[in-house]
Amino acid sequence: MEWLGQAKINFTHAASPRPLRGKDGKDTDLLEVVKAATPPCHLNPLLFNGHLQTMWTATKPHGPPVYYRRRTFEADHRTYRGTFAVDFAVEPYEGHDDTLPRRTTYYSDEEFASLGSDDSKPMLIVLHGLSGGSHEVYLRHTIAPLLGQGGWEACVVNSRGCAMSKITSGVLYNARATWDIRQTVKWLTDKFPNRPLFGLGFSLGANMLTNYCAEEAEHCVLKGAIVCSNPFNLEVSSKMLQSSLLGKEVYLRAMGASMRELARTQKEALKKYSTLDLPSIERGTYLYDFDREVQCPTWGYPTETAYYRDASSTDAVLDIRIPFVALQATDDPIAVKEALPLEEFRLNPNTIMITTSLGGHLCWFELGGGRWHPKPAEQVCNFLNHLAFKTDPTSLKPSSESTLPYNLPEGIEYKPMRRRLAIHGQ
Repeated sequence: MEWLGQAKINFTHAASPRPLRGKDGKDTDLLEVVKAATPPCHLNPLLFNGHLQTMWTATKPHGPPVYYRRRTFEADHRTYRGTFAVDFAVEPYEGHDDTLPRRTTYYSDEEFASLGSDDSKPMLIVLHGLSGGSHEVYLRHTIAPLLGQGGWEACVVNSRGCAMSKITSGVLYNARATWDIRQTVKWLTDKFPNRPLFGLGFSLGANMLTNYCAEEAEHCVLKGAIVCSNPFNLEVSSKMLQSSLLGKEVYLRAMGASMRELARTQKEALKKYSTLDLPSIERGTYLYDFDREVQCPTWGYPTETAYYRDASSTDAVLDIRIPFVALQATDDPIAVKEALPLEEFRLNPNTIMITTSLGGHLCWFELGGGRWHPKPAEQVCNFLNHLAFKTDPTSLKPSSESTLPYNLPEGIEYKPMRRRLAIHGQ
């Protein structure tokens, strides 16, 4: 039936998924919640494989309007110096700012100073994909049903230099860049102490969010998180893309072009704050060329594949202690199925991976141009709404128990989040 657009759905999970309790007092578990939140997946039969689904994005569907007000934060960590921009979803307003993406303007100092409340609305923190931002169609499609009458508040942490934000230091972003979301979470916890916080990540942002949840482990203040189209093992994903004509000449070339354009728009800032070889960046063709010329000299990686191994979120799955769901399409030509950490999801009772046999990369287009995963009664919104409105908050606390299955002799310990790149001051 796949040729008619009906995708197969599978759930990868631990033998004994994390128990949860509803506000009605009934006991359930993470798997039952996820299955109940996941409807049948009927996609556009004309977009019958991952390439067609993914390339359909190039038609630039408009998507729902989401309005933002932006605040630029000064980093509070000496290693991650510089600024980053957070866009807060707000009610529609008149006017615009030509220096920012459409439907985005800055908070005035007075407006920003007045932020903060004791309300208990659920708050969603969103991370976008490679070189994207709060304006992206896939992102707006997903968060729009939650806003307004949906009862949620949301903000998008833009990666440095993205969404027309300014680079103000030599500290850029990468697939391990969890520092700005960490500061945003701290700020939100201070300003909105009663709001339960949740995370949503897309593509590269999904990899970053997965890493963040694992780095925080039993101290994570998020009540739950969901990631879409996470590439997980960046080295495997890159090598699989390089091994095919479409992968190399379409996807890696297009992603390389988007990152070169980002560098071009930030050229003067990069000259001022970094020692990067800008002509070499401009001569690059593929994404791995960009990573070689930017990530290696910025962070000290000897090769781009060393960066991919260090930044991957595969092992991070083992250290996640909150309810966590990954939504993947096995025909995704970018976040390829060969990179999915199925064994790790089978070990961690706090995690569930949903795989659909169709959907492409951040797409899941249905007939009529809508998307399967973000509708109010469908996967992402259903899962988040269940955790926020139907689940006893005490059952969402981070687990204190390790997910590793072995009782090793004294002096032996496997640490999933041990990194080769050492950041001083952490």
